[in-house]
Amino acid sequence: MRLARVPVTAVLILLGLILQVSVFGRLQLPGATPDILLLVVVGLAMVYGPTGGCLVGFAAGLLADLAPPSDHAIGRYALVLCLMGYAAGLLRPDHGRQRSVSSALLVVAGAAIASTLLYAMVGALVGDTAARHVGLGSLVLTALLYDLLLAPFVVPVVMMIGRRFGKDPVAAAAGDDEGGPGLGTLARYRTTREASAGPGYRKKRSLGFAKRP
Repeated sequence: MRLARVPVTAVLILLGLILQVSVFGRLQLPGATPDILLLVVVGLAMVYGPTGGCLVGFAAGLLADLAPPSDHAIGRYALVLCLMGYAAGLLRPDHGRQRSVSSALLVVAGAAIASTLLYAMVGALVGDTAARHVGLGSLVLTALLYDLLLAPFVVPVVMMIGRRFGKDPVAAAAGDDEGGPGLGTLARYRTTREASAGPGYRKKRSLGFAKRP
């Protein structure tokens, strides 16, 4: 992730953490708690790409692990948001610009479900059985509902701020945007595979078979 993106990322993470702890954490809603940090990580990951999303997710999760009134093992939420940021970055739209609301909501829905399940799984490994007592199904459904309700108000704003204030002027002038056009790393992987599977590659394979006795 470029250094020009560090200040705006830090501000967005801190704002998300403050809202998470001071506002949504005190609402006493049934089931799960609305996850503003997850929405911030998803929004920035769809602008920065998989590498930037992974770093943003780890930083946001680690701050949440350390911030009071945290009652779980340090690193647990950092692992979850790190993986969610990487996965959302793989689905990065062209030049970080989301073309439809439905595609962004699908990414948020997948992240809400996966993060809740992964958080419960990691908790079970370290002996935290809170999800079992509350009901994992209820946690997943309420997390999905709350995050989808908040996503239209959070994710587009985060993506807009990330594009506008997190841009490196030198890289932008050179046309070197992280991830390039397409779906981030997945698009680059497919392009590389298609180029390597061209006529020259097939010709070498055929010559190799011809030399066999």
